[in-house]
Amino acid sequence: MRLIIALILPWLTFFTIGRPLSGIICLILQITLIGWLPATIWAVFALSNYNTDKKIEKALGNK
Repeated sequence: MRLIIALILPWLTFFTIGRPLSGIICLILQITLIGWLPATIWAVFALSNYNTDKKIEKALGNK
């Protein structure tokens, strides 16, 4: 579900993963039509890193 959000509303992805400052910067970037594509790529990349971090925490047993 977060991947769909990352593709449609990239700035919202950052708020769902707990990075509100990045979300605001992404929103400013997304306001321009040219900036929408980089904002989407950035959101998908950040979501991928977030998922990887969660898997590592789970593997190590950290909560």
